[in-house]
Amino acid sequence: MGKLPKYTLVHNENTQRWDLKKDKSNEVVKKFDTKQEATKGGVLQKAIGGVGSVKIQKVNGEFEAERTYPRGADPKTSKG
Repeated sequence: MGKLPKYTLVHNENTQRWDLKKDKSNEVVKKFDTKQEATKGGVLQKAIGGVGSVKIQKVNGEFEAERTYPRGADPKTSKG
């Protein structure tokens, strides 16, 4: 499989919500009221159309986790 589209789930200080942004364009793909709402079963995968890599940030901007969809597309060389 070729390069996967990359996204980041970030906390928006102005709205106090969570934005799922496409890394290349910085376009907000979807907004969530809470991080829990965004990360519960299958929500992120559906929001990105089923294919891509999502980095999840903490409120302070540090990276917490990265999820790859579909799971089989996860690079073999990654530690996660």
